[in-house]
Amino acid sequence: MYVPRKMVVRRAMAPCGLVLLSLWLCIQSVPISMDKTKEEPLKEELEPPQSAETGLHYDRYLREVIEFLEKDPHFKEKLKNANMDDIKQGKLSKELDFVHHNFRTKLDELKREEMGRLRMLIRAKQDIQGGNGRTVDHQALLKQFDHLNHLNPHTFEVEDLERLIQSATNDLENYDKSRHDEFKKYEMLKAHERKERLNAMSEEERREEEQRYEEMRKKHAEHPKVNHPGSEDQLKEVWQESDGLDPDNFDPKTFFKIHDSNGDGFLDESELEALFTKELEKVYTPGNEEDDMFEMEEERLRMREHVMNEVDTDKDRLVSLSEFIAATQKEEFLEKDEWETLDQKPIYTEEEMREYEQHLVNEENDINKKSEELYKQREELERKQKELNNQKIGLQQPAASVATGEGVPVVPVVPGDARPPPPLGHQQRDVPVPGHS
Repeated sequence: MYVPRKMVVRRAMAPCGLVLLSLWLCIQSVPISMDKTKEEPLKEELEPPQSAETGLHYDRYLREVIEFLEKDPHFKEKLKNANMDDIKQGKLSKELDFVHHNFRTKLDELKREEMGRLRMLIRAKQDIQGGNGRTVDHQALLKQFDHLNHLNPHTFEVEDLERLIQSATNDLENYDKSRHDEFKKYEMLKAHERKERLNAMSEEERREEEQRYEEMRKKHAEHPKVNHPGSEDQLKEVWQESDGLDPDNFDPKTFFKIHDSNGDGFLDESELEALFTKELEKVYTPGNEEDDMFEMEEERLRMREHVMNEVDTDKDRLVSLSEFIAATQKEEFLEKDEWETLDQKPIYTEEEMREYEQHLVNEENDINKKSEELYKQREELERKQKELNNQKIGLQQPAASVATGEGVPVVPVVPGDARPPPPLGHQQRDVPVPGHS
């Protein structure tokens, strides 16, 4: 399948439901009681463990802050007893004042590192946008700092934690939408570039290419039935083919525990998406020209969203065991209709395509305009450089003449006469000597 050269859709980096709130609410460890009289420095614990990524541009900063806060016994206890509303409203942020000094110092270091990274990122974006002739969107650049208080670049305070919670919550809620929008642009660009290639072909070449494209499209559409995500048939297929168990003995509770890979009592988004692999393999095969792997990831996202909308009743982006069991008892669980794949429905409208193509034209015009301006600036610089070179040559010529003696009249010197020659341009006069007539 042809992939446009101008765009590569980023694959979601484990969207997996490790939303900030979910991470905090799913702590399973028992709080550690501390004897203040025997308290020792916690230096050996300051290396954070690895966890799944969220796909946010400040993902590393977010994860490291969470992991260090989880290490503090007092804060960990508060997290364990907090509800989602308390976290969203920022009530938990006030507990930062009671976090161990070692962890506060480390959080300060993390913030300074993040500030440095963002400054470098913004400078790079400004250079790229300016070099491409695009207007620099300063408001968009400043939004890169929304997840922290940039007015205080040195220490991690309560406001920084509040901003991090709010930004992560909002950004993760909008993350799937941005992925859909990006995929739509990818598909429109793919169609646009195909149209351009066809326009550049002869009539016979165009006919052959269109015939080949239609054959690929039909080949891609020929696949086994795709079961509805989250339905009994779909889960039993996983139970039988992936888990190696008898479909007649399907047990929802056992199924849940098998696929709760990290054992935290929830199915997060990555664990859910793993359940759809068998269905996706019916439609997409890596290496097949007619199968686009970017489309496969979009299909996986659609399946996960469908199941979450049906099962995740408290909208925390996690599926608990009770929610999963309740979903298997609904009428929708017995859904027998085939899942409607991407090739069976339009991804964008004709109006959206026209607007996108106009956007590409405007972009090209902006680049051409900037190119013309740069060309004129170059010509002007070359002209000024030529003038400077001519002036330099003009100044060098008199100096060279003086150095070689060219063009300077020579005054003869009489031997034995030590007096300096008279000034040029004056006739020598007799000067009367006293005592002589």
